[in-house]
Amino acid sequence: MTSDHHPPRSAVESARRTIAIERQAVEQLEHRIDDSFTKAVDLLASVEGRVIVSGMGKSGHIGNKIAATLASTGTPAQFVHPAEACHGDMGMITRSDAALLMSNSGTTSEITALLPLLKRLGVPILAMTGNDASTLATAADVHLNIGVSEEACPLDLAPTASTTANLVMGDA
Repeated sequence: MTSDHHPPRSAVESARRTIAIERQAVEQLEHRIDDSFTKAVDLLASVEGRVIVSGMGKSGHIGNKIAATLASTGTPAQFVHPAEACHGDMGMITRSDAALLMSNSGTTSEITALLPLLKRLGVPILAMTGNDASTLATAADVHLNIGVSEEACPLDLAPTASTTANLVMGDA
């Protein structure tokens, strides 16, 4: 064993590859800051109630962070788990709220199940997806495309670049 304790070269190469892919995903977002982004900001700024943030799986983890960031900056926000919302937690959402719904595919069943419930309440919907033609994107009042060309996970099992893009767009 050597005294310098460097990780194997393949681990270093993998880390650098991951960073490069995620950097590219973030750089692609800059070109998507347009009228839709302005509409998204206007929608959230006009909310009299809270911003209800929801996402399933990894999008939900990012959603929790975005809700916390909004709250830290003075915008009342709360994360609502989409499966729990369909089983009674919709009662905490009011007509004065807005919804920020996140799904990379835009077709996640737990998220799309919220759409008719939110529409019935008249809650404006901001969607962040990687698919402009998805159920969620087309149902939303405003859609922000956070799509990425490639995930950093070499087996394409874990959302990596897409969750990074989601987080960065939420921060923006």
